[in-house]
Amino acid sequence: MYDFLLSPEQRAIKAEARDFVNTEITGDFLRKLDKDEIVYPREFVEKLAARGLRGIRFPKAYGGRGLDWVAEVAATEEIGCLGMALGCAFVMPSIVGEALNVFGTEEQKQRYLKPYIAGELVAAEALTEPRGGSDFFGAMTRAEFKGDHFVLNGMKRFVVGAEGADFFLVYCRTNFDANAHKYQKLSLLLVDRGPGVETEYRYGLMGCRGGGTGRIVFRDVKVPRENLVGELHGGALCFHQMMIPERLTSAAGCLGTWGSLDLAVRYSAKRRAFGKEIRKYQGVSFKVADSITQLDAARGLCLMAAQAVDKGYPNQRRIVSEAKRFATEAAWEIVNNAMQVMGGIGYTDVYPIERALRDTRLGMIWTGTSEIMNLMIQHEYYKEVLAPEYGRRKMENDAMNPDASERCLTDEDMVNVFGRDLR
Repeated sequence: MYDFLLSPEQRAIKAEARDFVNTEITGDFLRKLDKDEIVYPREFVEKLAARGLRGIRFPKAYGGRGLDWVAEVAATEEIGCLGMALGCAFVMPSIVGEALNVFGTEEQKQRYLKPYIAGELVAAEALTEPRGGSDFFGAMTRAEFKGDHFVLNGMKRFVVGAEGADFFLVYCRTNFDANAHKYQKLSLLLVDRGPGVETEYRYGLMGCRGGGTGRIVFRDVKVPRENLVGELHGGALCFHQMMIPERLTSAAGCLGTWGSLDLAVRYSAKRRAFGKEIRKYQGVSFKVADSITQLDAARGLCLMAAQAVDKGYPNQRRIVSEAKRFATEAAWEIVNNAMQVMGGIGYTDVYPIERALRDTRLGMIWTGTSEIMNLMIQHEYYKEVLAPEYGRRKMENDAMNPDASERCLTDEDMVNVFGRDLR
């Protein structure tokens, strides 16, 4: 679907990802993940690296493929059918790699980005805190600068790869001026797993199992000055850049619910009730129609968002937020529809629909909840429409009775009418 929107190169990487899914990953591997028999899927990471499927967007000089966001979205959709844990392991180089590629020094790229893409290292992003959640800029993890190094103390939770990662990308407070603006408080550090870095808790998750998700505690960790990513106190700039890959990869991964829909379609073409295949009942076929329409709409929005980022469109953050919210919510409804089509058997572990349902629920929470996406979407749209240079036709001037006195008057209008401020 939608391959006519892809270039030959983009179609080729999509085909590579599809072949990888079909030939490299067994059902037994996925079952072991879901039973938490695999703590972190390093074998999966190494297989991706061997196929050249890590760091798709990054320069060839560091082991990437030098492709664009559209190519990555196309590949991520194929990988997404494997579930959230493997999907996250697939896209994490795009997230951590973004910070290194955009803000990192050449030394950092050689030491971390290159072996990361090669599958020799595993990384995790340490962002959320127990007392923070969506209040990112209220982070309490702190790194005090002591001569040639930082001393890091604090706690991060919901870290995918807390078990398994060799290094962490950690947001922490470095500016302790009480009057400092929230955008000037934080810095971003590369922290190697070592003394003082402990995985104190691994979460029992509803879904997304086998990704090593846990809580990391940093106790007096010495971090060299050269491990600062970007400028000192410049973590906000890094964060805003990182929201693009975090949210766009979340959206693209949820397109992988095509797998659940395909399963339900094949099932409904074989299962018979009241003398005919259940696909021939509108109650079933209309759910399939609703689902494929939502999936196509989500896919189109994701590809549009990818192009917006590739082309440097000024409102890309809004479009990426729309893609993340719409695709994750559509995925949830698609999987629910698939389970409903399959009936009681879909609620058992005879089919993996129940696992897909548990996995998909996470999409509306991580990398920014749907509510946070709404905040971003409306904020950016208001800013766009109310800008003096907006330039599009104002429909209020087309009313049958454009009586200015009945309009929503500004404070200045009221002063002009009454000669004084009535507030």
